[in-house]
Amino acid sequence: MSSETLQARREIVPVALGARSYEIHIGPGLLDDAGALIAPLLRRKRVAIVTDETVAGLHLQTLQAGLASAGIESEAVVVPPGEASKNMGQLAALVEQLLALKVERDDVVLAFGGGVIGDLAGFAAAVLRRGVRFVQIPTTVLAQVDSSVGGKTGVNTPQGKNLVGAFHQPSLVLADTDVLGTLTGREFIAGYGEVVKYGLLGDAAFFDWLEDNAPSLAAGDEAARIHAIKTSCEAKAAIVARDETERGDRALLNLGHTFGHALEAATGYSDRLLHGEGVAIGMALAFEASQRLGLCAQEAPSRVRAHLRTMGMKTDLTDIDGALPDADGLMALMAQDKKVQDGKLTFILVRAIGEAFRTQDADLQVIRTLLAEELGKR
Repeated sequence: MSSETLQARREIVPVALGARSYEIHIGPGLLDDAGALIAPLLRRKRVAIVTDETVAGLHLQTLQAGLASAGIESEAVVVPPGEASKNMGQLAALVEQLLALKVERDDVVLAFGGGVIGDLAGFAAAVLRRGVRFVQIPTTVLAQVDSSVGGKTGVNTPQGKNLVGAFHQPSLVLADTDVLGTLTGREFIAGYGEVVKYGLLGDAAFFDWLEDNAPSLAAGDEAARIHAIKTSCEAKAAIVARDETERGDRALLNLGHTFGHALEAATGYSDRLLHGEGVAIGMALAFEASQRLGLCAQEAPSRVRAHLRTMGMKTDLTDIDGALPDADGLMALMAQDKKVQDGKLTFILVRAIGEAFRTQDADLQVIRTLLAEELGKR
């Protein structure tokens, strides 16, 4: 297929942040064209790639060939796959490896992988030589629609998820839709949790579209995938432009995450529960809590659960294998969330599908009772 044909099928979403503005390119064949797209950012034609073992085995050769076609040399640092790599020890090791590769202040690091690699490599870039530029090349649905955009980087600690990190914006995002074809079904559907989030938090019309089109999107419809990724990135870019460091509207992007992060901690950041699965269960819980608090109609949580189930997603605590803490234990994990302010938990609740809001005044007894009832069904 010609380069012109591929380019005609691509979309570009700008992220407007003044001098730190950048573009998100979405569509097929972007790994092949990575060299031409990244070259304008480089002072010298040399980059360091950070990736994981899984992505390296599938796609590293393609990316390096795309870079070489523009005369760009590259060396790769490969880390173990999975959420367990997002820790302080792995961060320290990665920084040492990048220094050993003689990455300079004006060089560019490529974060080539899913959300874990984007967060880890982005944080390493933020602290290396007090900040080097980096490019996000996300390889999962979750990373393409969410974690690669907006400059959040960080690692997990025993106390909770993403509690150590920095805001460090990428210089470019290349979301190649071709690589999504190598995801497992579970990985793809887990990432879809972050797509549907954008409809639920602020765009009811997008949720309507997803109800009609998400099955074909999951089945491989390229045009549907590009539309969903573009719409999600546009929504996030608009919020990030208004609130880059999460002092207001950006918190809405955490719909489902207060619950989800606690569940991830409870399952040891393991394959028992992928991040997108935790978010999906968390969103279902947020809608149910909102209904119990009298904030939204009874039909809303039922409609959300029905759509998630249609897509084969986890929606309930009963969908998580193995033991979980009791309601008090889950509440304690939620209290470690980085959005806690003045000792108060921040929840993203809803008035309707497409109408989310941020509050620190939720009745915690209602939340605890909901968790206890859901746990009782296990």
